[in-house]
Amino acid sequence: MEEGQTKILIPVSVQDDIAGQIKMIWDVIKAPLLVPLLNVGVYLCLVMALMLFAERVYMGIVIILVKLFWKKPEQRYRYEPFQDDEESGTSHYPPVLIQIPMYNEKEVYKVSIGAACGLSWPSDRLVIQVLDDSTDPAVKQMVERECQRWASKGINIVYQIRENRTGYKAGALKEGLKRGYVKHCEYVAIFDADFRPEPDFLRRAIPFLEGNSDIALVQARWRFVNADECMLTRMQEMSLDYHFTVEQEVGSATHAFFGFNGTAGVWRIAAINEAGGWKDRTTVEDMDLAVRASLRGWKFVYLGDLMVKSELPSTLRAFRFQQHRWSCGPANLFRKMVMEIVRNKQVKFWKKVYVIYSFFFVRKIIAHMVTFFFYCVVIPLTILVPEVHVPLWGAVYIPCIITILNSVGTPRSIHLLFYWILFENVMSLHRTKATLIGLLEAGRVNEWVVTEKLGDSVNAKNNKTNVTKAPKRPAFKFGERLNVLELGFAAFLFFCGCYDYVNGKHNYFIYLFLQTLTFSIVGFGYVGTIV
Repeated sequence: MEEGQTKILIPVSVQDDIAGQIKMIWDVIKAPLLVPLLNVGVYLCLVMALMLFAERVYMGIVIILVKLFWKKPEQRYRYEPFQDDEESGTSHYPPVLIQIPMYNEKEVYKVSIGAACGLSWPSDRLVIQVLDDSTDPAVKQMVERECQRWASKGINIVYQIRENRTGYKAGALKEGLKRGYVKHCEYVAIFDADFRPEPDFLRRAIPFLEGNSDIALVQARWRFVNADECMLTRMQEMSLDYHFTVEQEVGSATHAFFGFNGTAGVWRIAAINEAGGWKDRTTVEDMDLAVRASLRGWKFVYLGDLMVKSELPSTLRAFRFQQHRWSCGPANLFRKMVMEIVRNKQVKFWKKVYVIYSFFFVRKIIAHMVTFFFYCVVIPLTILVPEVHVPLWGAVYIPCIITILNSVGTPRSIHLLFYWILFENVMSLHRTKATLIGLLEAGRVNEWVVTEKLGDSVNAKNNKTNVTKAPKRPAFKFGERLNVLELGFAAFLFFCGCYDYVNGKHNYFIYLFLQTLTFSIVGFGYVGTIV
């Protein structure tokens, strides 16, 4: 050994001593503190799992009954299609406003404006309003030129800008309704910048509003043009298809209520005004308006066979921002409105129960929390604390049934079900964090990041699936891809998996290692690159 260098040697007996002391401290803490806490955690998670299970079974039973015995919306409500009449001209068509809110949408502005201008509705009874909150002067110029191009063809289209983005989308929609040139409009159809309605959209939706004075909203289903682009979009399709196929359908058929999806819907303007108009107090202004309108007795109709093409986020960064908004906003709205719903006297008791318990509490809060805490925290911890027992029905049987019920919306992706479970468990961490922020009204509660769109285009002639590849995604730096919290949980689950492999009795290590891999993929930000 060279002079000046020292080598510290710890005797084996000392190492054993340290390990023995750590084990002793662990045993001292475990029995009086960790075991009772973990037992409480298991009981709470089992209760939440049973709540979610009961809600999913209820929804499954109702959707079967709806499909077998319920009449279609056209038969449940007064519905008379519009017919062209040479004598009366277009006077029997109600004036309709189309609102297209935009924010730096250079990839999709042309196709969305073109789809709105192609709607089959008398041009003298239609006003198209492009609400552009873009901050990029070049994008503003392009959007304005596109509006001018359509205006030169005789389309009644107006390019509208604001001096600031106060209220974000809600502020833009509210400001648009104040314009004098739309005061004569009875209905307003809203389409986000990546949504492309078919020409007959208004002809199929407006008759419900015309024939039924108590209907405030007609909501269409989303159809995803880039669902096959990568694994990330396939996972989103599975989650959203359940929402549209089951949740929206059941809410519409049983209580004439569901949450407005913010786009691809037609509102009665009088209902918007009666409900208090657009508000920007949460990041889910669409759901806020829907709940307020429902509390005033208005009814909603969901049309599952009326589909509007749209685009799914195909980068993990964009998807995470979207999921934060979709998880934080409802929780924050629940905090703000729960007592208003309880005190309301204009709606029936069972509808209030449905809105508070099923719509908000179970779907928007419990579903995220039980997925994360039970399957990513409590069950792994029981491996380290074997004194705590999780019954097999709670750990395996109930999750399997819930998963099968969730998969009914997208049967073509049934082979991806296992990976979808792992991915949803990972995203439950992000959603739970956002839900807690919303409930506690902390931190990023009012954060609004517009979902990035890459601009798919439809090419029916050259592509059998009617979908073309999106432009190349912008390259992100490695640091921007990194999600530290997910990587931390990957390390925790890997440790629990190794411990179970060596000392455990449950063989959970197979699930834990697979979950570790999925947490790692998301942690390094590479989900969107898997095709």
